[in-house]
Amino acid sequence: MTVREIARLAGVSVATVSRVYNGVGQVAPGTRQKVLDAIEATGYRPDPLGQALAAGRYGAVGLVFPGLSGPYFAELIQGFESEAVRCRSSVHILCTHMRDDSESQVVEMARRVDGVAVLGGTVADEAVAKLSGLVPTVVMAGAAQGTATSIRTENRGAMAELTTHLLVRHGLRKLVFVGAPEGSPDVYERYTGFTEAHRDLGLSPAEPLRVTMESHDGVRAADRLLGNGTRPDAMVCANDELAFGALIAALGRGLRVPQDVVLTGFDDAPMAALVTPPLTTVRQPVRELAARAAAMLLATGREGDVLLPTDMIVRASCGC
Repeated sequence: MTVREIARLAGVSVATVSRVYNGVGQVAPGTRQKVLDAIEATGYRPDPLGQALAAGRYGAVGLVFPGLSGPYFAELIQGFESEAVRCRSSVHILCTHMRDDSESQVVEMARRVDGVAVLGGTVADEAVAKLSGLVPTVVMAGAAQGTATSIRTENRGAMAELTTHLLVRHGLRKLVFVGAPEGSPDVYERYTGFTEAHRDLGLSPAEPLRVTMESHDGVRAADRLLGNGTRPDAMVCANDELAFGALIAALGRGLRVPQDVVLTGFDDAPMAALVTPPLTTVRQPVRELAARAAAMLLATGREGDVLLPTDMIVRASCGC
């Protein structure tokens, strides 16, 4: 059914049907009843896409991730949704992992939402720039492109502080960074802080052990580092998930943390304080990051780029 068909059945104009359905404007009681009877008899509902086009709003925002596994993405989704719900907006999620058409899908999503938040490094910079020309766009944990806005947490200085803590406070020298700096803007910044802390002390940083960012990769990384006879003093993991996996592998080999090998993470996931030993890490406000991203998309005015602070959290896994 279309609005024109309802108008024909009720013997009124299309404008009158619209006024009755939306409850606005003046309509005579008898005419209103004719329209309501036609709507009831046919089960008519307006096309939501048509309504959105007419109003210029869809009541939805998009969120683009590589995938949804792990506590980091769960925290991001909860933070993003909390703000969207407060603003009476729904959330559409697009996962790009192993999709050859991810960039075209992101552009297609833009046709159905009022704005899109993209995790940094998920799609190419050119796609972000193109997206920002279609709808308000926020890049989370990455650099903005085109007219997009970015919101990030401080990574470089925090990782430099953590690395210096291991080098100076604990006198460790054989540190290995676990994570792929090329994999995301965040990890690149963390590795940069790791190398700067070494060079500030006149030391040469080791090459990173490049792995992806999930716990099972932490298990594999630890197996490689702890089983080859040249065990490092510390594994400086690019996120907490890797550190959790490394902890499992170390304990499985009968090694003690931190006596035999020091482990650190980044994120301060909820489990970080609960494992044994509790994990030394860097706390970043993941939920706030995502909530602010949603608020930036839904705001009437454009907010500038945002950098949120982080804090080193010292626990027992570094030897303190």
